[in-house]
Amino acid sequence: MELQFTELGFGGAPLGNLYRPMTEKEARVMLEAVWASGCRYFDTAPLYGLGLSETRLNGLLRPKPRASYLISTKVGRLLDLCKPHERSRPDAFFETPSRRERFDYSYDGVMRSLEFSLERLGLDQVDIVFGHDVDVFTHGSKEAADARIKEFMTGGYRALDELRASGAIKAIGAGINEWDVAERLARAGDFDVFLLAGRYTLLEQGALTSFLPLCEEKKIAVVIGGPFNSGILATGVKADAHYDYGRAPDEVKERVRRIQHICKSFKVRLPEAALRFPLGHPSVVSVIAGAQRASEARRNAAMMNAKLPAALWRALKAEKLVREDAPTPR
Repeated sequence: MELQFTELGFGGAPLGNLYRPMTEKEARVMLEAVWASGCRYFDTAPLYGLGLSETRLNGLLRPKPRASYLISTKVGRLLDLCKPHERSRPDAFFETPSRRERFDYSYDGVMRSLEFSLERLGLDQVDIVFGHDVDVFTHGSKEAADARIKEFMTGGYRALDELRASGAIKAIGAGINEWDVAERLARAGDFDVFLLAGRYTLLEQGALTSFLPLCEEKKIAVVIGGPFNSGILATGVKADAHYDYGRAPDEVKERVRRIQHICKSFKVRLPEAALRFPLGHPSVVSVIAGAQRASEARRNAAMMNAKLPAALWRALKAEKLVREDAPTPR
């Protein structure tokens, strides 16, 4: 797989008015700031704003030379026209088109999903296509997730494999919230890259147990989404700090408080350490951080250039806040 990732990628969920509406002007100014920062890897999905994220990326990317950036989108959900009050996830994505998500990981469903994504993006081709959310977190139970994994591997995976073989797309993978599900897929098929959200961060490294070693062995690239674990590693501990798409529990706050204290002793800001940490692993090719404002995009880029002392990682390991076997950035 010959793909050139930038270490800092752009996560397109905020473009879908995640948690707050964004005007078209705000979205464009923010995207221009992302591009000006040197970021050239963009990840999106039909889910993000029920098509809005892909549509907004259209305006930025369509005029650019196609070889100058990398883009991934996702399959597994189709968007059906509906009445405004019936639209999906009104508490997460604001002022979106009136669409309802419908899970479909079948061969035909995946082909249709990609066709619709290309229309919204205004592109002839995307580089990477991820099967999206075949996990317990999304589907509510192991039984439901198992059924979706089976549907994907017997249908949608076959479609992606054919598209890759024909050269229509360059790489295939899955975007997952759980490392054990990602590992199961990695053992079941021939995948190029996984997007693992929130499961290999400064706060938790369970993916080191067996998933990341498997990726290293099979030469599978890994993109880390959610490096701030939904916010708490960006904001630090505060009353309304978010973790895993909800309010942070007390034990998570206490762990972050201890991490933050050590970072402060080395004059390192918590989000700087959080953004850089995953890139210490040899399989991790990019960390994608979302931004809702141009200032946040510029801040993310500046943090990537921060020089962090090796002693910081040693101190975090000594306090058992980072796993001893975690490779750390140099």
